[in-house]
Amino acid sequence: MRRGSPSKGFLVLGEIRSGCLHSATLELTSKARLLADNLGIEVSTLLMYSEIDTEPETLVHYGADRVLCVRDDRLSLFDQEVHSKILCRIIEEIDPEIVLAPATTSGRTVMPAVAAMLGTGLTADCTELEIDLDTGLLLQTRPAIGGNIMATIKTPERRPQMATVRPRTFAIPAPNPDRRGRVTAMTFTDQCFESRIKPLGHERFQEDNVNIQDRDIIVSGGKGMKKEDNFSLLRELAGLLDGGVGASRAAVDNKWIGYSHQVGLSGKVVAPKVYFAVGISGSVQHLAGMQTAELVVAINKDPEAPIFRVADIGLCGDLFDIVPRVIEGIRAREGVSG
Repeated sequence: MRRGSPSKGFLVLGEIRSGCLHSATLELTSKARLLADNLGIEVSTLLMYSEIDTEPETLVHYGADRVLCVRDDRLSLFDQEVHSKILCRIIEEIDPEIVLAPATTSGRTVMPAVAAMLGTGLTADCTELEIDLDTGLLLQTRPAIGGNIMATIKTPERRPQMATVRPRTFAIPAPNPDRRGRVTAMTFTDQCFESRIKPLGHERFQEDNVNIQDRDIIVSGGKGMKKEDNFSLLRELAGLLDGGVGASRAAVDNKWIGYSHQVGLSGKVVAPKVYFAVGISGSVQHLAGMQTAELVVAINKDPEAPIFRVADIGLCGDLFDIVPRVIEGIRAREGVSG
């Protein structure tokens, strides 16, 4: 779509997993609200589902002016073709200026298809969004060249401007129960539900502590861990704290732990309450993936390591001496035997 008549606001593609509203939906709705206020336009959030555990009106309290609900039993399992066609139809109907979606598996498959169908651009895996106050354009920032530079991208001609955003990039503010908005039920013809894909079912990935973005405490290890076996030390600490195990790119590249645990620009962006950086020097790429943590505890033998510049608590010394002491202290406090 080329730029034409004035468009009608932001559209956020919400995500629902197994009937649960994903936190990224609240995150992007809130961010869209902040950006939309710069332009004086509305925010709409789209939900496609067969069942949901949250009242759609909840999104109004996080910044949506309207919530578009597509409820159909045929949406119980994710189908990229169906979701893409419905999203495309809605975009054509409400003509949004900007469309945002979380950079999850579903967002990363739906948004490129929709961008191709509409003939517009898409910036994937953004880590920052701003509005250019001079032009009104969306400034879409994302890592490039292996995370070594940050590129800011604009879409001056085509519409809508489209971007996916890594979950946990932005903080979720407290809801405002006094906000008012509207919820609109939408229906579509059977043609929209026709697909060459036949979803067979849904299975939860069983790798240990894989969903680190949902953890309040993360214990991450880097090159200082020296080998794969030593990550058992971090798993023990994380287990005592009901946390998840993360890793730097160096640890993943050395195949000491799977990519799903990687924190940083080329991995996952996390925002836990407590982040342990163990044997991690603190490259710019890694810091960008965990800098929104509420409390950072760094353990490193190099007193000049960059990680200490962002740490709230810094422990300089041999991690293989310090971490066992931390574990021992937690066990003693909690009365847990080894």
